[in-house]
Amino acid sequence: MITRKLPLHIDNIKKAHKILDRNARKTPLVKSFYLTSKTGGEIHLKLENMQLTGSFKFRGAFNKMSRLTDQEKERGVIACSAGNHAQGVALSAHLLGIKSKIVMPISAPQAKVEATRGYGSEVILHGETFDDAKAKCEEIIRETGETYLHPYDDVEVMAGQGTIGLDILDDMWDVDTVIVPIGGGGIISGISVALKSFNPSINIIGVQADNVHGMKASYDKGAIVEHYEAPTIADGCAVKIPGELTFEIVKELVDDIVTVSEKELEVAMKDLLQRGKAVVEGAGALATAALLAGKVDSYIKGKKLVAVISGGNVDLQRISSVCEHFFVANEVK
Repeated sequence: MITRKLPLHIDNIKKAHKILDRNARKTPLVKSFYLTSKTGGEIHLKLENMQLTGSFKFRGAFNKMSRLTDQEKERGVIACSAGNHAQGVALSAHLLGIKSKIVMPISAPQAKVEATRGYGSEVILHGETFDDAKAKCEEIIRETGETYLHPYDDVEVMAGQGTIGLDILDDMWDVDTVIVPIGGGGIISGISVALKSFNPSINIIGVQADNVHGMKASYDKGAIVEHYEAPTIADGCAVKIPGELTFEIVKELVDDIVTVSEKELEVAMKDLLQRGKAVVEGAGALATAALLAGKVDSYIKGKKLVAVISGGNVDLQRISSVCEHFFVANEVK
């Protein structure tokens, strides 16, 4: 049981589950025989790369938007994103009949820009960086009064992501440990509340990139701090400063946070493609990278683990580049 009052409650997640049960996919939870033989634990993969829009982000966006008032829906919604949140908002808005705008930096991958437009959103390209795009987004909100959809630091968004935890319990109630990617902290916050409300002894392990790990740095310090060293191929989780709501939940419920290198991420992406037949983006490979790199060995032996594959929206050029590194090194086996 969770005794301390936190921003998110299991009741929020149960309500979200009723909504998403009719509108989102219940993604597969599959045993990885490769990772099981490699690690000595019983490893299962929660394949959110097979969710609508190719990412878990659809869950939170749809749950949040389904709870807007009629006036908020009439005014329309706006978000700022260069990736999966944009597509989650765009498709959710289309399905709910709500006008949507997405502000993206000019540097956003063309494939993600076109996918967002394809779901029916008006895409506004502005600025070289995410901060430039966010400033433009805030300017538009002041002018139009459109409802801003935060990518992670929102109770209903976290509740939507937390339905992944209920899905896991439905398929494997006796899971010992769940390994979850972290960016701003929305998905791990939701999953933590869902699982710990059912069984406080389930271990929740977060994973971030060595290069950008705002939540890990904050978790270690006990207060919100910024961390950024260099870009990462886990760009979907490259969040320098975690959310205030998410940090409050993570510091209370998450058992450990580890980081992985860019090479370890590439190995995981390659192995998931070659051995698991799964197309996974860098952020989606974080949990698997931690398993393969031995970062969570103390939780594995003889235990049942779930690694959350958070998304699969990766450019073909990135896949080609990752594979090329291993061909050159003669390491594709």
